[in-house]
Amino acid sequence: MKAVYGLYPDPDSAQRAVDLLRDAHVEDRNVVVLSSEPFDDYEFGRRDHKTIMPWLAALGGLVCGVSAFVFVAFTQKAYPLPTGGMPIISLWPNGIITYEFTMFGAILTTLITLIITARSRRASAGLYDPEVSNGKILIGVVNPPEALRTEVEEALRNAGTTSVVRCP
Repeated sequence: MKAVYGLYPDPDSAQRAVDLLRDAHVEDRNVVVLSSEPFDDYEFGRRDHKTIMPWLAALGGLVCGVSAFVFVAFTQKAYPLPTGGMPIISLWPNGIITYEFTMFGAILTTLITLIITARSRRASAGLYDPEVSNGKILIGVVNPPEALRTEVEEALRNAGTTSVVRCP
């Protein structure tokens, strides 16, 4: 993996670096941002917030809840017990089981989605500098095209970094 990155002391200079990289026609998926704290007030801090995880969690909860209700109702019909004139399929006890399985489905789907999402971002995991732990913000480009490499380095320098680091 080839990479070029710079370390920035404050979020304003890091945002300038991201903007200059965008002006240099670097694709957003190649830009890596690492920091020791969240910067939600800046655009570079919100760039990975687009996710379908809540929708998948709701879908997992719905599927698991409906499946649990159908399974419990099927079991009650398959093995009918004398209920003294009450319905065989009672909604309140079934509702408790349905609720628990709905939560189980939502949590399990969220966990699986998180694991898959974390694996897909492993490409940037190799790019790290110990200064990030000391409060610096790393802005880098993974696998920059050779034609844009000097322009990428110049954009990183113009944003306010003291040095540009190349990873072979």
